[in-house]
Amino acid sequence: MEGELVIGEVLKPQGIRGELKVKPFTDTAEDMAAYKRVFMDGTEYRVLRARVGDGCVYLSLRGVPDRNAAELLRGKKLTVPRDDAPALEEGTYYIADLLGSEIFTENGQRLGVLTDIRQAATDIYTLDTGKGEILFPAVKGLVLSVDAVQKRITVYEKRYKEVAVLE
Repeated sequence: MEGELVIGEVLKPQGIRGELKVKPFTDTAEDMAAYKRVFMDGTEYRVLRARVGDGCVYLSLRGVPDRNAAELLRGKKLTVPRDDAPALEEGTYYIADLLGSEIFTENGQRLGVLTDIRQAATDIYTLDTGKGEILFPAVKGLVLSVDAVQKRITVYEKRYKEVAVLE
């Protein structure tokens, strides 16, 4: 697990005063709004203001004075040092730590690699099988174990086959 966490992605400028509309990769948008500093491409930005709306976070950052400056940040990932992130409860993980994990059935059959997690009422995992993508919810009874260090997730095969959807 690396020393920094990706906590969001700049979607677009918002307004003319340099505010950024950010898609949060945290459990809630409010979690992301609590950070006092963020990094993009290794450059530190101090958070001047943060507000939440429609599942997104709107950030005003020192050094981003207007829409033109904000436009240059479109598509950039926001990171924070892992030390700045809150400690996790047992059985919870940072998305960044799970991405790239190999997914196996309880019988050891490799299903593919976890490439995306969409946040909803229940997280939706995107699995790259090499032949296409499969989506499935990360619900209790389906995900049997998670080893974020070894990048290995084990799922219950019967339940997986019942809920998996070919993208």
